[in-house]
Amino acid sequence: MAIILSIETSTSICSVALHKNGELLGLREIEEAGAHAQKLMDLIDSLLVEQKLEIKELSAIAVSEGPGSYTGLRIGVSTAKGLAFSGDLPLIGVGALKALALGASRQIESPGVIIAMLDARRMEVYREIFDCDLNIISAIEAEIIDETSFQRLLHKGKVYFVGDAVEKVSQVISHPNANFLRIAVSADLIGKEAIVKYQNKEFEDLAYFVPNYLKEFKALHSKKNLLFL
Repeated sequence: MAIILSIETSTSICSVALHKNGELLGLREIEEAGAHAQKLMDLIDSLLVEQKLEIKELSAIAVSEGPGSYTGLRIGVSTAKGLAFSGDLPLIGVGALKALALGASRQIESPGVIIAMLDARRMEVYREIFDCDLNIISAIEAEIIDETSFQRLLHKGKVYFVGDAVEKVSQVISHPNANFLRIAVSADLIGKEAIVKYQNKEFEDLAYFVPNYLKEFKALHSKKNLLFL
């Protein structure tokens, strides 16, 4: 039996979830200014109390590793590290875009390509491209979107765009094969991906694990043996 606490803070939504063998036990989400710094531990405590669980009874801690909000990821990963360390639990990192693609794969009916996207700024997005079996077609990149973006894929067949960048992307990309799914990355999706990694024993090194900031913050990663960010 695996009980995993999942944390998702890569976007404006602060989200925590508990899963037992991949099945959702409970979910807490809030979207308001300062929620990641001020409310994350309250959400975790509330969820654990509701499920009558303590940290030491968990099997692992899972956290969104990004890309996404620099501040949100920093808070989420630091919190996850602290909980994993205090409970002597394995830490599981899950890509936010992979979690979004998982959510999309459970909704689509026709085969196609999934483009998971998170809003960066202006017309820029963080994106990763998958097939319907969640195999990576194109690795994570920051990309500026215009009306010519992804035309090769769109001409080939169905393309499913998913994530919080969908609204702005849908305003510039117009094609019969373009489908825009309103799915937010959440701790529920992080947890559903985390159970696979747990079963495969794909755990992070607690000392060296850092979020995928993707852009300029990558150069700031320290090579020192630091437990917390």
